[in-house]
Amino acid sequence: MSKVFGDSMVLQRNQPIPVWGWAPPGTLITAVLGTAQAKVITGKDGKWTLRFPSRKAGGPFTLKVSGADTAVEYKNVLIGDVWLASGQSNMEWPVKDAKDAAKEIAASHWPQIRFLVVDHHKSLTPQQDIPGGKWKACDTANTGGFSAVAYYFARKVHQEQGVPVGIIQSTWGGTPVEAWTGREGLLASPITKSRVLANDTLTTADFVQDSIDLVRFWEVVYHPQNNADREVPSETFSDATWPQVQMPGLVKDFGGPYEGIVWMRKKITLPASFTGKALTVELGHPEMNYSLYVNGHEICKNIWNASPSHHYTVPPEMLKTGENVIALRIAMLWGGGGLNPPADSIYVTDGATRISLAGPWRYKKDVETTALAIRNYHCYPAMLYNAMVHPLVPYAIKGAIWYQGEANEYAAFDYRQLFPNLIKDWRQRWQQGNFPFLYVQLANFKKIKPQPSESEWAEVREAQSMTLSLPNTGMACIIDLGEAGNIHPANKQEVGRRLALVAGKQVYHHKGIASGPSFAGFTKEPHRIRVRFTGTGTGLAASDGKAVTGFAIAGADKRFYWANAIIEGNEVVVYADEVATPTAVRYAWADNPVCNLVNSAGLPAVPFRTDNWKGLTQP
Repeated sequence: MSKVFGDSMVLQRNQPIPVWGWAPPGTLITAVLGTAQAKVITGKDGKWTLRFPSRKAGGPFTLKVSGADTAVEYKNVLIGDVWLASGQSNMEWPVKDAKDAAKEIAASHWPQIRFLVVDHHKSLTPQQDIPGGKWKACDTANTGGFSAVAYYFARKVHQEQGVPVGIIQSTWGGTPVEAWTGREGLLASPITKSRVLANDTLTTADFVQDSIDLVRFWEVVYHPQNNADREVPSETFSDATWPQVQMPGLVKDFGGPYEGIVWMRKKITLPASFTGKALTVELGHPEMNYSLYVNGHEICKNIWNASPSHHYTVPPEMLKTGENVIALRIAMLWGGGGLNPPADSIYVTDGATRISLAGPWRYKKDVETTALAIRNYHCYPAMLYNAMVHPLVPYAIKGAIWYQGEANEYAAFDYRQLFPNLIKDWRQRWQQGNFPFLYVQLANFKKIKPQPSESEWAEVREAQSMTLSLPNTGMACIIDLGEAGNIHPANKQEVGRRLALVAGKQVYHHKGIASGPSFAGFTKEPHRIRVRFTGTGTGLAASDGKAVTGFAIAGADKRFYWANAIIEGNEVVVYADEVATPTAVRYAWADNPVCNLVNSAGLPAVPFRTDNWKGLTQP
């Protein structure tokens, strides 16, 4: 039997129930689910599939499958709604690491909510079975390890529908959408065709070599090489030929995507008033592994954010009046790494006076090795589909929930095709028609910028909004739930709730408001633009009761200015003194927009723009 099946599983109600496995060709397979019976003869390829008639929610039942001389029995089987939960780390993020974890886990006795967490695996070709995973009920022993978004979604659906809910969780952090899409769907797109064909040159030996290289990679990450930790931080080391980078800054500020170790150095001058005092170095919000050195002395070694705070005491004997050297050895991994803003969060202080560490630092990549990069084959096109999705087909599902897009930040324009391609590909595989596909739009993240500007994250959100043109899709907007310095915002309860709101209206046919205001059109008027919205409920409002924020306006010169915005019924009138003849309006168009437009249900307006001017990621 496929490992998808097991004790405590949930099977989909109100549609035929497929069951499959393998046996010698010609074997008569008999299966019994409750009182229903089905039979099939194994094909020449050794695979068999049978289907039970659809049935209403209920249970527990026993599923027994018998062959020529073997029988398999699964107990405590429920019939209800099964949702496939997939995506990258924000879908994978467990309850135990999210908001109010202890309280939520302690109250998580939901015996009719069951999870199957698919083990991580990658493959060059479509696999017949998942690598592993067992169905488990939600309780204090298990819930902490389940996807927080999927758990809170399932809890609300279960409470409202009164039926068992099964979640098949197939997730892997840091992965792009194309890794989850099947080969055929990718070959149909010029964006991914050449990359898929390039996979044909790979073998399992490449995977083995990558595993070996990965061990070496982590050896370098955790342990400095070539005495670099003794030489680079020293006061006598010359960094005159090293390029400069502005801090705070992230990996893209170092010249684009990079995986490896970066050394950074900054010289600061301490006044005489600091003499004889212990100082505090505050690093604000660093990402990834790092070590801190002052005048060649190692002050700390932080392994994967082991410490919740990043301030360290430097004893006076390590310091001197005048010039001192601050050095950082920091890992750049999975597209992340560096010091997050704001600038005023990085400094040294004696308790009374601060000396900023913001500004130019000298930096150097590949000081310790020139062969640090790992290939991350699990991010290659189709690799995760092959191992973690294909083996799930044709398990009957109610629909899919999806939270992903961060890993496609630098290819946001392509995401307009890549994301719909995944949905179409999965629907083609399952042969269940246009099953519901509900997804989360990216949250606000990164530094708040003082002026209107272009944004890769805004372009991903736009691509996600455009995907609503596919039938039976729904989107939960969480532009108000993000955190500037945390790509994994903690409030997963509200994310799951908003997904469940969309499911309630779109799938379960509830009445009421399920999502925030959406752009419906605009009209140009003298010196201003009038924007129309749908999904306003009984009216628009500002969430904080203040003036509406988040709108920017531009004329034909394409230069945007922050705009005044006045609510008039289901419309917003937008204008700015700097723009006499406005041409375009944008709302919440930023990495981390300051915006507050909501409907009567308190749900946030979906980011949008009225222009189609070329952005950062359009080829």
